[in-house]
Amino acid sequence: MSSLTDALENARLTYDQHMRTCRQCHADGAACAVAKHLLRIYNNARREHLRSGGQHATTD
Repeated sequence: MSSLTDALENARLTYDQHMRTCRQCHADGAACAVAKHLLRIYNNARREHLRSGGQHATTD
């Protein structure tokens, strides 16, 4: 895997794990500041991956 693909996968896994385990996200029913930040990192990694000619990223 390329480093861009690794970064994309890592960002997605980190965001998914946070959303599954964050008490604040579950209690409020909305994304907390950390979740928003992690989503921004994932979106930036996805855009960079697509710019580099990578396959379409999934947005589960």
